[in-house]
Amino acid sequence: MPFVRGVWMRRVALGAAGVAVLGLSACGTPRLLGGRKAAAPAAQAQTGIGVNGYLWRATLDTLAFMPLASADPYGGVVITDWYVNPEKPDERFKCTVYILDARLRADGLNVAVFKQTRDATGNWIDAPTAAQTETDIENAILTRARQLRLSNIRG
Repeated sequence: MPFVRGVWMRRVALGAAGVAVLGLSACGTPRLLGGRKAAAPAAQAQTGIGVNGYLWRATLDTLAFMPLASADPYGGVVITDWYVNPEKPDERFKCTVYILDARLRADGLNVAVFKQTRDATGNWIDAPTAAQTETDIENAILTRARQLRLSNIRG
């Protein structure tokens, strides 16, 4: 009976291989009638930024007066370069904005502001910023994000 058992094992192995081939062929791109490729589902076709788009755009709009050093739309970090106000040439500011959420929420945003002042020898020295400065920038970004969202909803 070893021969009969061998035939049965070969049939089982061929059947398993056939199921595996069918399973792997299902992993390909779905096609419509006529051989055209079907559209990818929206969840797979998402190639945009990794954070809330309104907060991202509002951050760039709000900080547009400052030179941009780095912007990572997937990590949600915007870093500006030093900005010197022409009216106060002995002060300069730098901002870092962290977008923490994919939703448009007030707690989905964190702003850090750095300030330096020039001493008598011309060197830049770190100086404290007013706590209200960070809050004001956060509020300006959130207000702009709400405006962008409302304009998008209205069409």
